Amino acid sequence: MSKVTVIGAGAVGATCANVMACREVADEVVLIDIKEGLSEGKMLDMYQASAVLDCDTKVVGVTNDYSKTAGSDVVVVTSGIPRKPGMTREELIGTNANILKSVVTSAAKYSPRAIFLIVANPMDTMTYLALKSTGLPKNRIIGMGGALDSSRFKCYLAKATGANINDIDGMVIGGHGDTTMIPLLSKATVKGVSVSQFASKKKLQEAVSATMVGGATLTKMIGTSAWYAPGAAAAYMVEAILKDQKKIVPCSCYLDGEYGHSDLCIGVPAVIGRKGIEKIVKIDLTDEEKTRFAESAAAVHKTNAVLREIGAI
Repeated sequence: MSKVTVIGAGAVGATCANVMACREVADEVVLIDIKEGLSEGKMLDMYQASAVLDCDTKVVGVTNDYSKTAGSDVVVVTSGIPRKPGMTREELIGTNANILKSVVTSAAKYSPRAIFLIVANPMDTMTYLALKSTGLPKNRIIGMGGALDSSRFKCYLAKATGANINDIDGMVIGGHGDTTMIPLLSKATVKGVSVSQFASKKKLQEAVSATMVGGATLTKMIGTSAWYAPGAAAAYMVEAILKDQKKIVPCSCYLDGEYGHSDLCIGVPAVIGRKGIEKIVKIDLTDEEKTRFAESAAAVHKTNAVLREIGAI
């Protein structure tokens, strides 16, 4: 029996739970939130939907009772305040650090063997905080950001090239932030063929730029953080873990010398399977990409320093 807990019944957490239930990713999905009735109501709604969607995942809603999450194989952490228009991910750190530390340690108490997938922002720093506050092995703490950013990159590349989005292969590494992420245009393809054969340099650069402000663009349009793609990206990673799919997914991993950097969590490609992060994949970067990665790492280190300033670690 496989079990997944999603912490936070907001739009992202509920979407993640719904996608997992519909795809029957796990035998049981638990949604937990601090607000009375919120997770219970959303999971009851999902259970009623299962009657017409032909899925039979057990769905459970819980209010702040972590004993009901015991024995989870994967814990997805989405809790925290969402980004508001004009707010950077880094500005969220003070409030969300306290929330994340509390929920992660509570969940780890009841599911000591779980793999933790961090979605809360600022994601790279929250992933680092989860690692430091739980003391769990680095392979069991994963940040979701790169999977989401890469899906947005594929979206904009599909628009630029006119290709089917499912034929696009595109990867985003670096920090999960508007100025720190690095869409790897040099590696982007349509069914193995360079995207440069399908679109002009100008259009491709526009796709890169649009990717980097993808989250901010949606926040400006709808007044809050996006939820469909983030929730689906988290569910996609959970499925890769539970089904031991060995997929190469860009995600926030703790580096200990890889890519020339240490003591931070940042987006790099990794093999994801039943043990969590099973291997960090080394890819060749251009000189420009190496420079940008170093700048991104420096920015993440700077944000992590705030955790020490506020006494979170």
